Amino acid sequence: MPPLATSANHHRRLAFDPGERRGCVRRGIDFTRLTLAQWRPGTDPAVADDVILVAAELLANAVDHAGGPLAMELRLDRRADRLRIDVDDAAIAEPGIRPVRPLEPHHRGLRIVDHIAAAWGSRPNAAGKTVWAELHLP
Repeated sequence: MPPLATSANHHRRLAFDPGERRGCVRRGIDFTRLTLAQWRPGTDPAVADDVILVAAELLANAVDHAGGPLAMELRLDRRADRLRIDVDDAAIAEPGIRPVRPLEPHHRGLRIVDHIAAAWGSRPNAAGKTVWAELHLP
């Protein structure tokens, strides 16, 4: 990983191979955990767990609904104590929160993201779309 910048903002990107599905969620979790530990040593473990969970859900959605992620970006705004997680994929379909079906254990990822993140959404990009979430880091 490149050395940390000295500015108030940090940015890191993890690229995936097109169509990569196997192991990409684990790679993204490891990338997120390491980056957070370097950028914000001593982060409350509960906050770190929330960051990891949101990252994992965004990546898993890219695997399940878009053929796998293309890239993941983390951006830290130190002045605002805010972390943004972006996951790019090749699908153009907008993500949405699905109704809960009690006997179906899947399709709760964005509901989890919506509960934990300060904000989340998606936007089109040249390759498909970016799904993003922002979390406050106390």
